[in-house]
Amino acid sequence: MRNDVFISGYGGQGVLLAGNLLSYAAIHEGKNVSFFPSYGVEKRGGAAMCTVIIADGDTGSPVVGNPSVSVLLNQLSFDKYAQKVKPGGICIVNSTLIEADAAALPGVKLIQIPMGQLAIDLGAPRMVNMIACGAYVAASGALAQQSLQEALKKSLPERNHKFIPANVKAIETGAELAKAALA
Repeated sequence: MRNDVFISGYGGQGVLLAGNLLSYAAIHEGKNVSFFPSYGVEKRGGAAMCTVIIADGDTGSPVVGNPSVSVLLNQLSFDKYAQKVKPGGICIVNSTLIEADAAALPGVKLIQIPMGQLAIDLGAPRMVNMIACGAYVAASGALAQQSLQEALKKSLPERNHKFIPANVKAIETGAELAKAALA
């Protein structure tokens, strides 16, 4: 089994932390993983993206031209990368910031989740990435949701471990909404 995901947004949305979390979750499950981050020179607000490949065997190249799943967190990312999702794939978008039309992505399952608004409702506006990770694991089946929760301990600095329960709630919220969208 081999799964790949491309995550894109702007700096400050936690794109790289999301990729790191998925990578640690895959390692927790004993899978091989490739994490390929890329970001602009700006500290906040510039482009940020990463590719994560999870496999039982070799991961191969960390570069994926047409991902099976894309998680897009802002309009610029959607406009630039949504068309690259392979036919039969999934495109998960932050509908708080993205206006997306399923007709523009023939053969691709579009899952729209208002991640930004949900994060605000949960009292943690920075948790968009955790909602996205929960949505990804629920939609793809690549990893167990419990593995994400375990991986939080490794991907978050110890000073932020007090936020793990809030992160878990955000992951659960994203997973529930992705499952509902697929039903």
